[in-house]
Amino acid sequence: MGHRLRAVVVIAGIIALSSPSAAKVVKFEIVRVESPAFEGRSFGAVGTYDRIIAHATIAVAPDDPHNKIVVDLDRAPRNAQGLVEAVTDVEILRPTVATNGNRRLFYEVLNRGSKLGFALFDDVPTVVNDLAKATDAGNGFLMNRGYTMVWSGWQGDIVPGAGRMTFTPPIVPGVTGLAREDFIFDHTDNPASGTLSYPADDLDPAHVKLSVRQFEADPRSTPAGLEVKFEGPTKISIKRPDGFDAGAIYEFIYTAKDPKVMGLGFAATRDVVSFLRNETADAAGTANPLADRIDRAIGFGLSQSGRYLHDYLYLGFNADEAGRVVFEGLMPHISGGKKTFTNYRFSQPGRSPYQHADMLYPGADFPFTYPVITDTLTGKSDGFLARCLAAGNCPKIIKSDSELEFYQQRASLVVTDTQGNALAMPDNIRLFLLSNLQHYSMANAKPEMVKVCAFPTNPLNAGPPVRALLVALDDWISKGTLPPASRYPGRSDGTLVPPAADDVGFPRIPGFAYTSRMARPTLIKSDEMPPSKGAAYPVFVPKTDADGRDIAGVHLPTLEAPVGTHTGWNLRKAGFGEGELCDNNGSMIPFAATREERQKTNDPRLSLSERYPNSGDRAAAIAKAAQQLVKDRLLLEEDTKLFIPNLN
Repeated sequence: MGHRLRAVVVIAGIIALSSPSAAKVVKFEIVRVESPAFEGRSFGAVGTYDRIIAHATIAVAPDDPHNKIVVDLDRAPRNAQGLVEAVTDVEILRPTVATNGNRRLFYEVLNRGSKLGFALFDDVPTVVNDLAKATDAGNGFLMNRGYTMVWSGWQGDIVPGAGRMTFTPPIVPGVTGLAREDFIFDHTDNPASGTLSYPADDLDPAHVKLSVRQFEADPRSTPAGLEVKFEGPTKISIKRPDGFDAGAIYEFIYTAKDPKVMGLGFAATRDVVSFLRNETADAAGTANPLADRIDRAIGFGLSQSGRYLHDYLYLGFNADEAGRVVFEGLMPHISGGKKTFTNYRFSQPGRSPYQHADMLYPGADFPFTYPVITDTLTGKSDGFLARCLAAGNCPKIIKSDSELEFYQQRASLVVTDTQGNALAMPDNIRLFLLSNLQHYSMANAKPEMVKVCAFPTNPLNAGPPVRALLVALDDWISKGTLPPASRYPGRSDGTLVPPAADDVGFPRIPGFAYTSRMARPTLIKSDEMPPSKGAAYPVFVPKTDADGRDIAGVHLPTLEAPVGTHTGWNLRKAGFGEGELCDNNGSMIPFAATREERQKTNDPRLSLSERYPNSGDRAAAIAKAAQQLVKDRLLLEEDTKLFIPNLN
């Protein structure tokens, strides 16, 4: 009887594994294992790490309620079992000795196929996709703490190369439709070459629309000398007319074919992480390399990949087809109030609406925030948490933004309703402004002039506070320890104000005037081609003090004893769309050295000699600020040393 019972159990397991309702990762192919990784480098008590390179094939049921939200999934080709398949690259870093790990899976959502988070958490001085050398581990923060790290492809239009990780979704055959491309070349080549996101179905230039405008808010124009030529189904060349500089916007509308089921990338993340957490082997019997190693999972993403996490949550992917929770915690970083242009026909996941670019693309529309609220412009009620609240699988979330997100990424709409009134966050959400930071700076950054910007960039680095926030999120999901209270500007306390110099309180710095430029969100009439703007949503920015320092948020220790004014925003210079916001760049405008020097230029900001009259004054102020952040659990004790010697 016992043997028969075991046989029944085995047969039932095989049937369950092969049935469409249970299909997830059907093939996990390990390409190679590097053991030990990082040239044998050891990380404290954890020891060495293994690096695993793999490919995963997922197969999803189109009619499963967990999947039906994926656009065009019902049109995609199916395998013999009636499932839709896709293949993704996977990379894993795991402790060589399983018992030395902390049993937490840290999943970084790739940014355009690349690993950016490693530079943030581990202070790697450059973005490294091929994590092979000892130096590629940077300060070893994630490894010293025993995390198992996982990356997998999700963006179906990534071009292979330079170590980028890819995802291959199915193509929907026999479908055509209008697609739109915006090009800002930021060079003066003429003609200029452009790559299309999808192959053109019709290569006759007479059947396309091409226009140019100098600034995003300008009307489209078709001046003499503006011409387009197809160099192939996915390549065009644009002859540029006189009167427009390198930063002009060229809009190209054409009939495209072969859309990809791009939204299947969300299912790929879900199913890969769920497989690594829960299964012992794939359908072919290949062992799961993380079997019985993981108790909790944290999803991290920055910029595009942080916006991906908003979409992932909003579209209901934080549970697998069996209803199991995928991530207990999420960390969307520098993502503002935006999502992505992914789960659409002819989608372009790399697009992101900015003040001077991409403003008419989907992915930044309502909802902008976590709680379910009503949009007064459309009457629709929704929120990032709507589906997980209904399913009971909402993760704990720690979100961090730089100052730039308030100017470029709708961050104020995270904490206001669509009329501009203050919103309270649910108990599972913490919000942090990393005061006066630009979108992203490396740990070794210095102020520098970049090609298209008018002012030196902002070198302040988010790594130290984000490391502390990861520790806080881990303790929250693993031990139930509440994280620090949110530090984010708001309307109720007057730290979130209209974008006007007098309201903001920004100093009148000679040669550096406050900008009122913002990526101002509106309703988008997307049923038109090209789309057009409707009514606008109210937006706000952080209020500053007399030095231009944000009043709200987390101040880095050096920001409490600054040597200049740091902003999250910068402006484009002459020849590149002068006066528009300069993409993701911030600025750093130094203080004068002496009182006499600042008086010569009428600079209202105190000089360095007035601020720090005695040797050691600034170092003492930085040390005091660092220790206070440690007490507030917004800086790790081990990171205080990063600020004391850094007096630049």
